[in-house]
Amino acid sequence: WRTSTRSQTSNCVEVAPLAAGPSAVALRDSKDRGGPVLLFNRAGWLGFITGAKKGQFDLN
Repeated sequence: WRTSTRSQTSNCVEVAPLAAGPSAVALRDSKDRGGPVLLFNRAGWLGFITGAKKGQFDLN
């Protein structure tokens, strides 16, 4: 698991590349490491990153 260099103290996510299986990337909340994990295939991950960069998921 890797934490983003842009993460804040209380708002962090961690990402893990996966070596095998249909999923390419796992994503979790660093405050709840035993909690749910989101799994993305390559296309889904690229779509998520693109949307995040465009502000699609901003709550403001």
